[in-house]
This record gives sequence, structure tokens and C-alpha cells, in this order.
Amino acid sequence: MQVTNIADGIYQLSINVENILFEGFWEIPNGVSLNSYIIKGEKTAIVDGVCGWDGVPDTLFALIEQLNIAPESIEYLIVNHMEPDHSGWIEAFKKINPDCKIVCSKKAKDLLNAFFGITENITVVGDNDTLDLGNGHILNFVEIPNVHWPDTIAELDTLTGTLFSCDAFGSFGKVTSSVYADMLTEEELALYENETVRYYSNVIAFFSMQVKKAVTKCQTLPVKMIAPGHGLIYRNPNEIMDAYSNYADYQKGPAREEITLIWGSMYGMTENAVNYVIDQLQKEDILVHVHQVPNDSWGTVLASAWTSTGIILAMPTYEFKMYPPMASVLEELGKKKVNGRKAFRFGSYGWSGGAQKELDEIMTRLNMGWEFIEPVEFMGNPRTEDLDRIGEQVKKLVEEVKAAVRG
Repeated sequence: MQVTNIADGIYQLSINVENILFEGFWEIPNGVSLNSYIIKGEKTAIVDGVCGWDGVPDTLFALIEQLNIAPESIEYLIVNHMEPDHSGWIEAFKKINPDCKIVCSKKAKDLLNAFFGITENITVVGDNDTLDLGNGHILNFVEIPNVHWPDTIAELDTLTGTLFSCDAFGSFGKVTSSVYADMLTEEELALYENETVRYYSNVIAFFSMQVKKAVTKCQTLPVKMIAPGHGLIYRNPNEIMDAYSNYADYQKGPAREEITLIWGSMYGMTENAVNYVIDQLQKEDILVHVHQVPNDSWGTVLASAWTSTGIILAMPTYEFKMYPPMASVLEELGKKKVNGRKAFRFGSYGWSGGAQKELDEIMTRLNMGWEFIEPVEFMGNPRTEDLDRIGEQVKKLVEEVKAAVRG
């Protein structure tokens, strides 16, 4: 945990959280930071909070006290987003400071009542509303709905140009060596870029159309620094705004010049062909991600698929249908709208095929719009001629991916 003075009168309170499932099911092997912000004008405001997990609210209160601020003296609590990883501490805070005024959107006001039974001392704000904290700190509110809840707002401190964006422009990954993106090494930045893609694809991706609107809206503001609810602070705002805009574009495809190979095998027969394909892909000038299901988590697969223009599916038939873990992953990719990919499928069957029928049903029902080249199915173990056909199709897919990305 740490307190950082990030601008005149503005402090970040950051807590790293590990060994949890984000939203109850996303694995975050590198943890996540929960960021709150104190703005000290003539009046003091706290922007967002933290979850209500054991010990976390107490940690936040300890950070506030490091600034010689008594929690009961804070006049305003600004709630950008009511998801409990930011709002779970509000009940504990209101017991300490029942007179604090809550500033939030109309939808957040309804959720305050639904979550905590709080109905008083609430000020509803929207686009172009302002809050003057004194000493030059005037907050200009911006509605950015569905990034990623409908209640979400952000606010710009007009004195310092700091945009408090909550989940927008956020990332997984603990904050350690520095809170600023521009202070990290290239290696550290590469890690955070991966964590940002993972966060975006897992948490934000469904609302990519709304993300594009939010980015466009924020780019019209005189932003000098972006301070999100998770992850790093950006003193070059365009760096993260452009990245988010690109991530949103990946939803419809094409994405990057990358291929994600997702595979599963019951008894090693499909795996034999997978090993051959991996060898073939290593000879191609293209970045490849390889994930085995169900061993690799949905979130890991989704992050790779989000940035990949090409997808290879390798799995056996199971009871006239797809290998069940593969079907589950495809359902999740479809729900997150990983659309418009170039794709190829191959796999083994024993006494019956049938995987193609279920694959077609998922693609149609979820309107995924993937363009498949002709699949290769083989009975039992792949023979030399099966591997040759698979190799030809893999080479064709690589060519199609490169053509799609390069235009």
C-alpha cells in the first residue's frame, strides 16, 4: 500500500490485492491495484474507494490518516462506479462519517439504495456539472456509461488536468516500482500492456462500442493526466486512450498480426496433430499464442484471442458434439463479441463426427462472423496425409491473417 502526491493537492491511495478471483471468476495471477484519490482544496473529497474485503477498508483508512486527514472530516465522497470492488467500503465509511455528501450519477444513486440502503446526502451529477472544492480545484463531471456499468462517470480536475476515470483506462497487475507508466522500464511496460489487454478483454470488452464513445469524449477535454481506479497513472493521456481505442476496434476484427491456437485432447490423438501445427507455426513470421483447455483459464484464452486476427481450434468430437471445454470457451468468446476472426478447425473423432454442427450453431447464435477455411477431421490418430492437409490449411490461414491486418 502506498500514498503518492500526484499533483497539487491530489494524492493517490493505492492498495495491491492478490489471490482473488476478480468479479468472482477471472484469474489475476499478477494481482490488481485498487486506487482511490484524495483531493484537498478548501474542502476535501475522496474519489472512489475500495472493496469491502476483510482488512481492505481498514488499510484505506490508514492511508488517509497518513495524510493527516481524519476520515470523518472528508466532505465529499465521489462515486464514479458502484461495482463493489470500488464501493464495498462505503457502509464502513458512512458509519464513521454519516454527514459526508455522496456525489454520483442517477443510476448510481439507485444502486446506493439497493446495495446499502443509503438514500440521503446524495447529489446527482451528469455531463458538465461541476463541484468547486476551493483553492482552484473544480471538478467537471463526464458521463461515460457502460464503461463498464451504466452508472459510470468520470471527472476532470480543471486545475491540474487530472481525469479520474475509474474502470476506464484501467489494468490488472500490481503497482510496485512506480505509479506512473512513464517511469517504468520497457520490460515492466510490456508486462503492464499484457495486463491491460487482459483487463480490457475480461472486464470491459463487451462494451467496446461505448468505450469508443468514451474515448472520443475524453479526448475533447484538456486532460494532462489519467488516474484510473486500477493500474498505472498516465502522464501522457493519449498513450492509454489510443490503446483503449485500438482494443475496442479489435472487437470486430481484424486485430493484430497474431494467431491464437486453442486446443484440447482426451487421449492424445488430437494433441499429436497440435504438436505438428506448433512446429509449422514456428516457421512462420507471426506471433502465436497457444492455450490448452480446460487447463488454461477463460481469461487467459480471451486475452490472447482479443488481440489475434487468426484463431485455430483443435479438439476431438465428444458425443456427436465439440469437446465440451472448447464449447465453453467459444461461448465466452462469443459473449464478449470476439468477432470477425479468420479461423481454422481440425481434430480427431472415433466412432462419430459431429463437432462441426455444434460449432456452426455457436457461431450463428452468437453472430460471431468468423471466416473459416475448410476444416480437417481425421479418424483416430492423424496419418501423414492428414498432417499434410492440416499444414496446408495452417499456411493458408497465416496468409489470410497477414492480408487482413495489412489491408
